[in-house]
Amino acid sequence: MKMSVRGIFLGYFVAVCCQRTFGVIVESENLNVEVVEFGEALLSCNYKLEKEQSVRLEWKKVALGGGISFVFFQNALIGDLAPRADMEISSIRIRNLTRGDSGKYRCEISAPQDKKNFNEITITLNVLVAPSTPVCDIPNSAVSGSAVELKCREKEGNPASKYRWFKDGLPLDTQIPNARSANVTYKLDKATGTLHFSAVTKHDTGEYFCEASNEIGKPQRCLAKKLQVEDLNWAGIISAVVIVGVLIILCGCGVCYAQRRGYFSGGKSTDRKEGSHMSASQKENDFKHTKSFVI
Repeated sequence: MKMSVRGIFLGYFVAVCCQRTFGVIVESENLNVEVVEFGEALLSCNYKLEKEQSVRLEWKKVALGGGISFVFFQNALIGDLAPRADMEISSIRIRNLTRGDSGKYRCEISAPQDKKNFNEITITLNVLVAPSTPVCDIPNSAVSGSAVELKCREKEGNPASKYRWFKDGLPLDTQIPNARSANVTYKLDKATGTLHFSAVTKHDTGEYFCEASNEIGKPQRCLAKKLQVEDLNWAGIISAVVIVGVLIILCGCGVCYAQRRGYFSGGKSTDRKEGSHMSASQKENDFKHTKSFVI
């Protein structure tokens, strides 16, 4: 009895497992394809059926931004890949790959007569691109003791480029230690391409350029540019301060002189008129007094 119960459960388990395997099965030889730009890639999609039958095959591309577009639909290649792709049974071979071809490609198989009548796989295509010539931001000059930042960036490389900075033709990260490098004031971020000086000195004067590289193609460099670091001109600063002080004093003296002379008084002409009027009145009074005396 116990054996029969165990046999029933075992048979049921086997039946369930077998039932789950019934239906269309989709497989790929490589789910992650990496190809250098302008090369070719095979996106393999192989399927097995429970019963021999006609299937519906569709390929769709899921772009990096999330948009979905058809690649193979109604037994025909369509879209941008059509002139550069061929079907090999249910797989796709793409030639002359560009960076825009990177993304996820979904192979979908529909088999209406199978118990499980639909299945799919997703293949990731990554087109590798050599770096382009980086753009460098290098100041012409700086004052000793100030913070200075040199920037380097390129946007084409895939995988993302790593950056190195050179001074006078020598890489900063491999220079021979000396009195200057014993107390280095710069930091180099190889991922972002930023070279940051917390406080430059005259020893940092030189020609700088940046190099961008990844595993694809040759490293690319920007044009070298000279950074000139100068000490503060204290004599000039003191002279300028003295000159400005003298000018302020002279301006103050001029204002005081003008104010004493009455050039800033708005009632000067009025005062003169009032003075003239008072003189005339005084003469008239004197005349009246003299007339009365004579009579």
